[in-house]
Amino acid sequence: MNKELRRISTVVLLMFVALFVSTSIIQVFSSDTLKADSRNTRTRIDSYSAERGPILVDGKVIAESTPSDDIYKFQRVYSQPKLYAPVTGYFTQNQLNPGIEGALNDYLSGTANAQFLDNLTSIVTGQDPKGAAVELTLDPAVQKAAYDALGSNRGAVVAIEPKTGKILAMVSKPSFDPNTLAVHDNASFFSTYDKLTADPNTPLINRAIAGDLYAPGSVFKVLMASAAIDSGKFTKDSAFPNPAQLPLAESTSTISNSTGATCGPGKTATIATALRLSCNTIFAQVGTGLGESTIADYAQRFGFGEKLEIPLAVTPSVYPSGLDAPQLQLTSFGQGSDRVTPLQIAMLSSTVANDGVLMKPNLVESITTPDLKPIQSFNPEVWKTPISESTAATMTALMVDDVANGAASNARISGVEVAGKTGTAENGEGEPYTLWFTGFAPANDPKVAVAVVVENGGGQGQDSFGNAIAAPIGKSVIEAVLNK
Repeated sequence: MNKELRRISTVVLLMFVALFVSTSIIQVFSSDTLKADSRNTRTRIDSYSAERGPILVDGKVIAESTPSDDIYKFQRVYSQPKLYAPVTGYFTQNQLNPGIEGALNDYLSGTANAQFLDNLTSIVTGQDPKGAAVELTLDPAVQKAAYDALGSNRGAVVAIEPKTGKILAMVSKPSFDPNTLAVHDNASFFSTYDKLTADPNTPLINRAIAGDLYAPGSVFKVLMASAAIDSGKFTKDSAFPNPAQLPLAESTSTISNSTGATCGPGKTATIATALRLSCNTIFAQVGTGLGESTIADYAQRFGFGEKLEIPLAVTPSVYPSGLDAPQLQLTSFGQGSDRVTPLQIAMLSSTVANDGVLMKPNLVESITTPDLKPIQSFNPEVWKTPISESTAATMTALMVDDVANGAASNARISGVEVAGKTGTAENGEGEPYTLWFTGFAPANDPKVAVAVVVENGGGQGQDSFGNAIAAPIGKSVIEAVLNK
């Protein structure tokens, strides 16, 4: 009898162990997978059970949850939807939440660890649970100026406060209406989502920080000139042979400037002249003189290849490795396999503007509880120090000269010293150019650094250039900051 009891006891014990193990696996190891499963209707309903916190710009709500008359209790609503969509993203029952909605979901939904005690208090007092409010660093006037100035062009604009890293504007076009995705009907969501993802203009991509990235063209010369001067290998007055056509190494091809002529009238041209006139022939020689390792080192100093969250995840910009001689020449003036985000280019100018110090870019001013208690506040953070203060001062003078007397003339603002650099990146034979401007102002006390990219040659294919289309956009954004 005792033997049979032991057998039964053993079986029961094993059953309890199996039950314990299976529930542990489900509740601990598989919980995230189960939550993300689109078939899990309980998770979808629970995600709407609490009032989601608002997203604000300058104290005004741009995303909020309003009561709904269905089982989900709340409906997410976006005001000025296309203006802010690339930043806010959207909140949907299908858990495909990009932008701030996804990056700060725990705070907005009220489930962050920092909100545990507040939630516990709400349960005890019988109050309805609410998510935290997220205030963004965006300036509504600057955001609107960037959006309007970009017009119907495909592209992006980023504006940064150099001394703090606050992102004042982040625009990506074409945009979309997040209200059409923040719906409670699966069929409606997927119908809209499929149309947007199939759109060749890729409106769901935030071009400012992600996507396929861009060839930087001549705005990369800001990095190159900084590296040449800061490394000590060259000065702004270092001179190089000045042919109208420079033979591309190991090739029968040649490198030329946008004018097809020499870089100024002399037999030689300096780095200062090459930056002012945006000369490819000179920077190809600078790149050969610096070498791949030095350029790669400075690219990394500026953030190329580095993981960055603002808190949106930023696709790292790319300076390629393992270059042969012709590839090194091409990448030295922003062609070849160089690939960048507009944010990265804004960070170049921001570093020069801030005495060589790169502040970590950030989109979030503060996170607060429903009763206005601070959970998290913005604190400026030094991310890197790519160049010395003296190099930054030299680069500032060169970039001011580029606007006052050089290739970035359309960024001039009466009574203000603007530092800037334009770019016109080639994308293959017969393909439209990518147009750029980057810069900052006022040069003696910078309030804003900006980067502008315009795709498809601004609708003019290969018949336009950065100074014609991108520079005036950058000027409008700078003016919006200075006029406040």
